[in-house]
Amino acid sequence: MIKKQSNYVARAGIIAAIYAATTLLCLLVLQGLAWGPIQFRLSEAVCVFAVLSAPAVPGLTIGCIIANLINVAISGSGALGMLDVIFGSLATLLGALWCRHFRARPALALFGFVLTNALIVPAYLPILLQGMGYYTIPFTTISLDGVYPLMYLFGAIATGIGESIVIYALGMPLLHALRANGIGDDKEESHTAPGTSTPALHDMSASASHKSSAGTSHETSAAASHESSGNQKAPENK
Repeated sequence: MIKKQSNYVARAGIIAAIYAATTLLCLLVLQGLAWGPIQFRLSEAVCVFAVLSAPAVPGLTIGCIIANLINVAISGSGALGMLDVIFGSLATLLGALWCRHFRARPALALFGFVLTNALIVPAYLPILLQGMGYYTIPFTTISLDGVYPLMYLFGAIATGIGESIVIYALGMPLLHALRANGIGDDKEESHTAPGTSTPALHDMSASASHKSSAGTSHETSAAASHESSGNQKAPENK
């Protein structure tokens, strides 16, 4: 049990480190394209680990918290930056939980990250951008002083499109590559239809059936031999 728990924690830690490192790299290289309403955070492709492994749920969440905390320190966003730490990490957690629930259907599973980010991130991002001294949405002329519902709608569409491109254009090929190399602890579970047995159970069942048939055949043969002996001895008693 202890070994199993240690293995779980270790894998969660590795996934957290991978997500945090790739996110910070994207923030440094892509700048506004990694944190604005129009964003292509390439590290989101790593979220496919949630399809393959249960430790990815806490791993991705912790990785997101670490990356956002470091970004707060780098950008100097202060208390407002905590909005991204709290709600951005919440979006990742909910997306990972959705992904695990639908892991047997990868396309639907990965949609969880698109949905949660599109709904949650635009709710606080305009406030965060204003606090950082932005007056328009990065790469656009849309004023941050505009009507909030319209800004939220724009953010939901833009964030959803960016997340979809990263998740499906980069994440799905990564998922296939990981599975091809045997990475993931739930591969057989996700591919086994409900009500069907695994190969191991099938072999055990076949073995038991074979032994039962052999035993029955042996008993029938013994009975036949006994009857034959009785028939041969009958004339001597007359």
